[in-house]
Amino acid sequence: MICCGLALSSEARLLKKSSLLDAQKKIGDLIQTSGAETVAVAFHDLASGRELLINPDISFHAASTMKVPVMMEIYRQAAAGKLALDEGIQVKNDFLSIADGSHFSISANDDSEPSLYKRIGETLTIRELMRLMIIASSNLATNLLIERVRAVRVMELMREIGARNIRVLRGVEDGKAYERGMNNTTTARDLMIILRRIATGRAVSKAASDEMIGVLLDQQFNESIPAGLPKAARVAHKTGSITKINHDAAIIFLPHRTPYVLVVLTRGLSDEARAHKLIEDISRVIYESVGSRR
Repeated sequence: MICCGLALSSEARLLKKSSLLDAQKKIGDLIQTSGAETVAVAFHDLASGRELLINPDISFHAASTMKVPVMMEIYRQAAAGKLALDEGIQVKNDFLSIADGSHFSISANDDSEPSLYKRIGETLTIRELMRLMIIASSNLATNLLIERVRAVRVMELMREIGARNIRVLRGVEDGKAYERGMNNTTTARDLMIILRRIATGRAVSKAASDEMIGVLLDQQFNESIPAGLPKAARVAHKTGSITKINHDAAIIFLPHRTPYVLVVLTRGLSDEARAHKLIEDISRVIYESVGSRR
């Protein structure tokens, strides 16, 4: 069953509501016919404050969307003088499970960015590793960075900014932790909160927020939210996928318009192409509902 809610600010009530109400119905129809087990949508228009929320507080495996909070914590620690973005980290492939402290490594075959494995023993900067983590979704870079900044610090930051339900417990491919249910999870609302702060320059600082947007704009995987938008759109986003899980969380920049935030989380579709198409279609519906309104 799909649980939908439409939240509008007092300012937005002065605007015509039919476009978002129509969008809600169209998205509901797309979800019903998709075959997905669960879909969550969180849309926030920075121009008007209007929101469209579908299952915003249902928890999903975060997959690689958790890499955005990690990036935010990196910038927070840099601002606090606890690390430097140009500080070096030696590349290794040996990590400790949060389940029992045992050692594990990551397979290059299961990583979307395999080139970093050829550089084991070399030293790369935090900035270089962070870009690989975001734009190519490198799991190896992610684990190196989480080991440096610590997952508990990421969680503290999330609670400080009001993202109350997202959990960043560990790095990637920690099999023993996965078996025990010790997983990174998120909700659509929390990812929306995170991206709103970045989009409005309130993630650590205006300068840090702008840098994070620049990294997110270079995302290499663009089959979902960007595919439903015109070519003139610029999309700062992070995808995430594991078995039967496909997500995309984005800040959308359109010409002559204040940006908006859109998060779509999906569970239960084994065919990735179908999941990408569903997210693309939802993105298109949202775009058509906001048009070029400032």
